[in-house]
Amino acid sequence: MHEMSIALGIVNIANKACEEAQAARIDSITLEIGKLAGVQLESLYFVWPAAVEGTVLAGAERIIEEREGQALCLECDREFALQHHFDACPHCQGYFKKIIAGKELNVKSMAFTLPDNPVPAPSKTR
Repeated sequence: MHEMSIALGIVNIANKACEEAQAARIDSITLEIGKLAGVQLESLYFVWPAAVEGTVLAGAERIIEEREGQALCLECDREFALQHHFDACPHCQGYFKKIIAGKELNVKSMAFTLPDNPVPAPSKTR
C-alpha cells in the first residue's frame, strides 16, 4: 500500500508550506488526483488519520478533486475519455495514445490560520 507514502509526502509538503507562511495551522487542503494516477482513494482515506495525527494537517478539512482520464489518439488524432491505461481509442480502435489528463497527483491549495502574534521575517542586511 503506497498510499501511506503518498499521505506522508502530502504532510511534508504541508509542513513546509506552513513554515514558509508562518502559519499556526492548516484549515483545509485540496488535492487533485487523477483516476490514472494509481492512487486507491479508499486506501488514502483509510491511512489519512494515522498520517496526519500530530501534524499541521490534524483536524484540517481534506478535499479531493478527482480528475478524469483523457488521451489523444496518435493514430487518428482525436481526443477521448480514458478509463484505463490500456483502453483503445473508441474512434479507430488504435492503442497508440498520449495521456493528456488523469495522472495528476497535486496539492492544489491550502487554507492557513495565521498566528495572532506573527513573528516578523528576519531583515536582510547587505
